[in-house]
Amino acid sequence: MKRQFKTMDGNNAAAHVSYAFTEVSGIYPITPSSPMADYVDQWAAAGR
Repeated sequence: MKRQFKTMDGNNAAAHVSYAFTEVSGIYPITPSSPMADYVDQWAAAGR
């Protein structure tokens, strides 16, 4: 398997890790972590 590298901010990185390891995610949208909730919501809606 070939490694993939991505450049991202901390919110995107945290969303990737939390989404991979959880089945239910309760995220309270507060600044500056609101983008993390948006990423998880988009991925769940897309069936990812």
